[in-house]
Amino acid sequence: MEAVECCPRIISREEWNAREPRSVRRIPPVKHVFIHHTATGRCDSQVSCSASMRSIQNFHMDSNGWNDIGYNFLIGGDGNIYEGRGWNVEGAHTRGFNRNGIAISFIGNYQEQDAPSDMIEAAKKLIKCGVNKGYIVKKYQLHGHRDANPTLCPGNKLYKQISSWKNFVKGPLRK
Repeated sequence: MEAVECCPRIISREEWNAREPRSVRRIPPVKHVFIHHTATGRCDSQVSCSASMRSIQNFHMDSNGWNDIGYNFLIGGDGNIYEGRGWNVEGAHTRGFNRNGIAISFIGNYQEQDAPSDMIEAAKKLIKCGVNKGYIVKKYQLHGHRDANPTLCPGNKLYKQISSWKNFVKGPLRK
């Protein structure tokens, strides 16, 4: 029998001082995992990444009019995973796929630079955790945001990195 690996530590919404969402819509286990980047500056400590999380949430809620931060999880330059909307909650990340996918966003801009290995490993462990706990179906598909929507996201360098990951499926995807 295969041992279930422990899930990585996730910095909770309370720890990064998140605002309360305007509403929460639950979703069943998802088939798609989308990788994004925030196209913002990087962060390198829990203090600076928490500040980035609050800034992203404020932009998403105040400028975009969304119910909460758009992503389910974010990966900081400190290698930590930050809870956005969390598991089984509909995000606002990939038009046409918010009800059957989750988004993991890398804090920073990865158009011209690779994501560091600790961020990559954190994302892979988070996906494995989601599968092991039943939040992500076993036969999930991994994509970059650009595979579903016309965007440069998650940046050319990060897109190249994720294209070698398990279950990667290149777009364009049908909604």
